[in-house]
Amino acid sequence: MPNLYLPSSFGLGGELLESAIMALLPEDLRNIRSMNIIDLRQATVRQIEPLLHEEANHWRDELHWDYRGALELIKRFLDAHALSGCVALENGSAVGYSFYVLEDHKGLIGGMYVTPKQEQGPIGKRLLEEMLFSMRALPQMQRIEAQLMPFGGPVDDALRAQGFRLHTRQFMLLDLEKQTERGPSINSGLRLDRWNDRYFEPCAKLIYLAYANHIDGEINDQYRSRNGALKFLKNIILLPGCGQFQPSASFVLRHPGNDELVGAVLTSEVAEGVGHTTQICVQPGFQGHGLGRALMETAANALRSLHFKELSLTVTAENHTAVHLYERLGFTTIKSFTAGVWPR
Repeated sequence: MPNLYLPSSFGLGGELLESAIMALLPEDLRNIRSMNIIDLRQATVRQIEPLLHEEANHWRDELHWDYRGALELIKRFLDAHALSGCVALENGSAVGYSFYVLEDHKGLIGGMYVTPKQEQGPIGKRLLEEMLFSMRALPQMQRIEAQLMPFGGPVDDALRAQGFRLHTRQFMLLDLEKQTERGPSINSGLRLDRWNDRYFEPCAKLIYLAYANHIDGEINDQYRSRNGALKFLKNIILLPGCGQFQPSASFVLRHPGNDELVGAVLTSEVAEGVGHTTQICVQPGFQGHGLGRALMETAANALRSLHFKELSLTVTAENHTAVHLYERLGFTTIKSFTAGVWPR
């Protein structure tokens, strides 16, 4: 928006004119005028910490997810002034922040949060605009991906205005205590094994094959190559962003005599007693025969034996087959969020 500050030489008349102009502006624009957007690397952990605590409470209360581990990682990067993004300051206090990471040719918007004590929509819009301006200025930037929980306010209109293609994702939850244990049926001559690290490469190949021409490959381009799928696997298994990986509740289906995988389900613990399905896929040609259901039931039974109370997952709303499967298993959607993709 244009700068509405008037030169000091206008004196009292200028101040009165400025006040008159401000009175004519909508409230959200008056708030934006007094807001300052700075580079995240110029901010301190102390400035951002109240926002991080608020955000962690949303994850805990609304998604049953202990997000403190991920936020501790964010704080370490903030301490090192090594996290790219923006902070919105109102009278010197942080009221919103956003950050992104770079990965080869693309940028990933890792998070955005605006305190509900402020008008979230306009502040979130400004944060996205400033951040995307910086990201698009990078010569290698060919693609930007965003999957944002709406804790920081609505983002759809702001992303769409910036040229993003949007998809709706569903966060679903299963009460393991209400659902009775089911005996999965796998009568296809396949072998069911618990996760072992020797399956990293075969599982990357499985993901690549399973998501060929799939809507999730549009949302996350790591699925489009075996190397990208391997990076994805290492992220969800070795890093804390998706919780603590649980090999005892993660399974693969393979042909006897070799490590070629037909299906896999991977599970993490995201809070005490709460599991999260970080990946479930079945190789094309084997889909539609109940293998995905059997894998999910096997993982759920393993979690029950470990005294877990809940299991969550995310799914793209356009993937109707998967949504219907999870609903039949007893999952219910507790929150929807937006996934956006911007190609240059």
